[in-house]
Amino acid sequence: MLGTILLIVLVLALVGALPAWPHSRSWGYYPSSGMGLVLIIVVVLLLAGRI
Repeated sequence: MLGTILLIVLVLALVGALPAWPHSRSWGYYPSSGMGLVLIIVVVLLLAGRI
């Protein structure tokens, strides 16, 4: 249950980190790639049964 909620929150944070606003376009994809890395780590931990 907790893992599913954590996964949903991380997916929403990944979508929110996309450079959609004019002030964040110069950042590139660095924020979303960092959130993507966290998402991949959580998915691997979920599949391994650690969470």
